[in-house]
Amino acid sequence: MTTRGERLNDALLAAHAAGNGAALVGLYREAASQESDEHARAFFLTQAYVFALDSGAPTAPELRDALVALGRETPL
Repeated sequence: MTTRGERLNDALLAAHAAGNGAALVGLYREAASQESDEHARAFFLTQAYVFALDSGAPTAPELRDALVALGRETPL
């Protein structure tokens, strides 16, 4: 039986292999939402933000705001 984290990791690896930036945004965002450690959460949000910028996802500003709230990005 696989855990939720293992399924998410497998999905991330598959999305990377397929070059599916839109899926990566959602998957990294999901990973961040499951993380209790602030540093790990910030890492996953950063990855989601980078892929959102790269793929032109409309969630990029919202992800940036989340990083600002964590002190990982400067306000505009």
